[in-house]
Amino acid sequence: MRLTSDDQFAADLRGFGAIGVLATLAILLGGNLTFGPMITVPLGGLLALLWTWRSRTPWYAVGYVRPRNWLLSIAIGITLGVAFKLLMKTIIMPFLGASPVNPAYHALAGNNALLPGAIWTMLMAGFGEETVFRGFLFERGSKLVRSKGVIVVVTASLFALAHTFDQGKDGAEQAAITGLVFGTIFARTGQIFTLMFAHTAFDLTAVAIIYCDIEARLGHLVFK
Repeated sequence: MRLTSDDQFAADLRGFGAIGVLATLAILLGGNLTFGPMITVPLGGLLALLWTWRSRTPWYAVGYVRPRNWLLSIAIGITLGVAFKLLMKTIIMPFLGASPVNPAYHALAGNNALLPGAIWTMLMAGFGEETVFRGFLFERGSKLVRSKGVIVVVTASLFALAHTFDQGKDGAEQAAITGLVFGTIFARTGQIFTLMFAHTAFDLTAVAIIYCDIEARLGHLVFK
């Protein structure tokens, strides 16, 4: 049976030849595009969805599995995200010696002009970063190694690297821990939507903390 050109291109995208590798790099490097102070486009996430469709990869392979109960999934995700962010801010990151204030985003404190753009960016990050770092990379990793533990560690490391450029060492450490936690959950469940809600809630909680200018207070709540 001869493959059509369309079949061959889909197979090449799923493979690890030149086309597959270039597609993966484009998705990883796509990241979020920002236009002005309020418009963010999750290019990497959109490219990952395009790759899934064009490569004829099953949607469940990248975690796009419809929850049995959407309201429960949303509630669990929001609760997890808020609680996890507060735990990171008050205990884990201070224990690691992180600065109580995030200098990369401190300009948001009390800044009404920046708030809408920050909220939109966090919404897009929840979708885009989970799609790329959990859904897409877990699918790609599963074709290379059998160990889900290895995939969790590698994707968490890439997630940390992606946050190093704008948030430095502290941001990388936080992203590494977040990547390990979210990656472990994804490895166990294979479902991404609850993690999207959790990721979004995590980031929006961070925005609220910075905007209300209570970072330092929370950072010193346990470790003075």
